[in-house]
Amino acid sequence: MDMVNLKQPELYINRELSLIEFSQRVLDLAEDETIPLLERLQYLCISSTNLDEFFEVRVSGLIQMVELGSVQVGPDNIAPGEALALISERAHQLVKDQYRVLNDVILPLIEAEGIKTIKRDQWSSEQEAWLSDYFDRELSPVLSPLGLDPSHPFPRILNKSLNFIVSLTGKDAFGRNSGLAIVQAPRALPRLIQLPKELKNTGTYDFVFLSSVIHAFADRLFFGMKVKGCFQFRVTRNSDMFVDEEEIDDLLRAVEGELFSRHYGDAVRLEVAHNCPDELVSYLQARFELTEQEIYKVEGPVNLNRVAAIAELVDRPELKFPGFTPSIPSGLTSSKNIFDAIKKRDILLHHPFESFVPVIEFVRSAASDPDVLAIKQTLYRTGPKSAIVDGLVSAARSGKEVTVVIELRARFDEEANVALATRLQEAGVHVVYGIVGYKTHAKMLLVIRREKKKLAHYVHLGTGNYHPRTARLYTDYGMFTSSAQIADDVHNVFLQLTSMGKVPKLHKILQSPFTLHDALLNKINLEIKNVMKGKLARIIFKVNSLIDQKIIQALYEASMAGVQVDLIIRGVCGLRPGVNGISTNISVRSILGRFLEHTRVYYFENAGKPEVFAGSADLMPRNLYRRVEVAFPVETKAMKERIINDLNGYLKDNTHAWVLREDGSYDRLTPGKDKPFSMQHELLNELSDD
Repeated sequence: MDMVNLKQPELYINRELSLIEFSQRVLDLAEDETIPLLERLQYLCISSTNLDEFFEVRVSGLIQMVELGSVQVGPDNIAPGEALALISERAHQLVKDQYRVLNDVILPLIEAEGIKTIKRDQWSSEQEAWLSDYFDRELSPVLSPLGLDPSHPFPRILNKSLNFIVSLTGKDAFGRNSGLAIVQAPRALPRLIQLPKELKNTGTYDFVFLSSVIHAFADRLFFGMKVKGCFQFRVTRNSDMFVDEEEIDDLLRAVEGELFSRHYGDAVRLEVAHNCPDELVSYLQARFELTEQEIYKVEGPVNLNRVAAIAELVDRPELKFPGFTPSIPSGLTSSKNIFDAIKKRDILLHHPFESFVPVIEFVRSAASDPDVLAIKQTLYRTGPKSAIVDGLVSAARSGKEVTVVIELRARFDEEANVALATRLQEAGVHVVYGIVGYKTHAKMLLVIRREKKKLAHYVHLGTGNYHPRTARLYTDYGMFTSSAQIADDVHNVFLQLTSMGKVPKLHKILQSPFTLHDALLNKINLEIKNVMKGKLARIIFKVNSLIDQKIIQALYEASMAGVQVDLIIRGVCGLRPGVNGISTNISVRSILGRFLEHTRVYYFENAGKPEVFAGSADLMPRNLYRRVEVAFPVETKAMKERIINDLNGYLKDNTHAWVLREDGSYDRLTPGKDKPFSMQHELLNELSDD
């Protein structure tokens, strides 16, 4: 193989720009006429939510690097300042597209279905009278207008909250008038107000935006003065929590201390009504210390995410995805109890096509079974009112040894996890917060049971969180096993997380930050050796993100040697496919559809003896070096073949697949003359065939 410099920046796609392209692909689904209308509205809102988090975390980090004078660059060699300029250009275009889709596509279509968002100039006299009363009764008492003068300085604006800047004329009772005021809309107020259908000329689903009502009656908040203009705005702040891991002695208290400051971090973006006068925009820009490229003028609600309430409030099943009932593997339904079923054979679950109920039942059975002695579990995100957590609490209260490793720093779920930790501790659960400096992202559940005077171990491992709601929305694999070697591995990883000392060499499981990265590189290199010997060689990875430079370089080397590499990367991909002589044997596709593709699978042909691993880790430096992750082998023949068939199905998808091109852009595949094929639809159809 000729020597090629695989570190040259041209071979790498910028992480931030790739992430924006993911939001663009989500937005593309909002324009997909084959998708039910209210689901298209949801995709529009998800695209906006993704962009919010992008600014709160990724853009914030780059701004901090620029302020600190950092010249640190990634594999693409794009400096932070240059990246911010490129991001601004691309993000402004994306936001423009989002509001075009809202105003020109979605709203007209839902109006044709009898679902209306009525603007102020379209209110009937009856509607205006009702809204006037609603303002006086429900809104005015909780709104706190703040005039701006020397004794009333510019207020602290909560991250992503709805606010209004108001220009005024006249003087108040004290003779004051700075000409400006701020009105903050509490988050408790609904952003979408449904008009009662009893009103004349009002349909069942007629809505008015909260911002329209406040605009219409803002003068009532400033008695005796005249409102010249009222304009909504929203500021996005740095929300990436900082915990000084070298200084803390109590991670729980450190996280609790950071939660408040998240709401008031440095401003990184200002969204403002498109018709707001330039002098008011400049005033806000100065107050938030933003540059012109950080200002986004929008024609519509400044928080697109709140429009999703329409889909929640409208009961029109024909405008939403049809319901489905997840299946349960026959091995679980035919056995006397779940432990007997797992003892007979390993069991693979593919959510949401297969139910998450067996996982809940596993915990419940362990909690109520008198022969169960101990339960150990990792929790990253669980959701409110979790049946899993209820089971753990019940087990602890019944005297079982229950240990839970909670990752407090699950981004944007920190507050919920602090509350979760408190609840578990109050029930007598041993709660551990993992290893400082390493997020615990592994998905592991171990049950120890006494059977005929011996201890038996039962394990669940997964690619997704123990979260019943997301198990209906995300695709994930989960595996039950009673394998002694895997159980021993899981036990040792728990010992590592809860105590001190080194873990002995694991039998089956690959673990970051120790063995996973090197194992993947070694397996890629083995495929290279196999293809050079004329043996069968192929690599398929299905993950959310691929950024790690060493993994990318190894895949380039595999391609150059002649190994076919197929990558199914839902989100960020730093690898550039199709580069002549380097990545011509690599294909990259992103699958988006009804469910969020979340499975992480690593497949190696291994000279005709395929190896399949599933796990919690994406191929990013944080997952491989700075997190506790596990990847587990899928060794049962039927289960392995099933996952391989799934991978090949995703590679055959021609309706919900976007292909990454050499220039970093994505093209959506269309069936053309071929038969349309969607892997998600195929898996759903299998449910109806059962």
